[in-house]
Amino acid sequence: MPERLALVGAGVIGRRHIEAIGKTEKADLVAIVDPHASAQALAAEFSLPHFTDTATMLGEIDPAAVIIASPTEHHLAPAVAALNHGCHVLVEKPIAAEIDDAKKLIALSEAKGLAVLVGHHRRYYPNVEKARALVQGGALGQLVAVSGQWCVRKHDSYYDPDWRKRWQSGPVLINLVHDLDSLRYILGEIDSVQAELSNTVQGFEKEDAVAVILRFASGVLGTFLMSDQADSPWAWEFATGENPSFPRNGENCVRFVGTKGALEFPNLRLWTSSDGAGSWQSRKTFQDFPMELGDAYVRQIEHLVDVIASKAEPKINATDATQSLRATLAVLDAARTGGRVTV
Repeated sequence: MPERLALVGAGVIGRRHIEAIGKTEKADLVAIVDPHASAQALAAEFSLPHFTDTATMLGEIDPAAVIIASPTEHHLAPAVAALNHGCHVLVEKPIAAEIDDAKKLIALSEAKGLAVLVGHHRRYYPNVEKARALVQGGALGQLVAVSGQWCVRKHDSYYDPDWRKRWQSGPVLINLVHDLDSLRYILGEIDSVQAELSNTVQGFEKEDAVAVILRFASGVLGTFLMSDQADSPWAWEFATGENPSFPRNGENCVRFVGTKGALEFPNLRLWTSSDGAGSWQSRKTFQDFPMELGDAYVRQIEHLVDVIASKAEPKINATDATQSLRATLAVLDAARTGGRVTV
């Protein structure tokens, strides 16, 4: 029998979850929770019961798990309600806007013996696993540094809702958290962060651009440039074509460099010296690793079903995701203080 799933939050990402559930026979969507009128129309489109709050939904529906895709600052309350009702939880990234909220979810998850999965969906892509294997397997020799960027210009109407103008919905917490989580997964823990923020383009509370310096526990150094007001071809979504709203161009936006080679990412191109010496006098050649990405959201739903059935452990749980949140919040703290922040 398919597992019964309820959805809290029927915005852009919530709709991605609806699409993913519709593509697998392992799960059924049984309810939508969202106070907006558009959500009621969406629920009617799929012949689903619509609720304006999680508690009421849980009083009438008995899902095995609740997917939470509401704005970040509204993750905690529905997650707590779901766990207290005996449901597993898949909460969108970041797990919360504050570390204290994340800690509450960790503690309640452990106390109830229920899983909290966090929607860092890129971990379900084969290119991320392959990059991790190449880097940690020594294909680049000793890793020295990493450099990346995510620069797009979001359309003006994206910011019509006031909540998207606040810091909790800026590109650091909404977008950079993806890249920092991927870097953590591939390289290991981030030790410290330095950063500069700017909001000179739009003048909202949230940032327009951020420049980050990272030091990993391994000694690897990193830089990352991010903006949601810079029109460029360099971003994960442009590189992969993951999101149909971002026309795919195949341009890589992250580069790992080591003593014996370099790796372009997310479309994997491994550069090495033709003579194996790894020096600046050696001719550089490359090997591509083409692979079909598939749909990470479908894999995530099917993984959630396996976790519900005790067939798998969460690929990224609340504790792991909280470390990605710590690193991301450290970027904001470092920019505000002007100093180096230890994660």
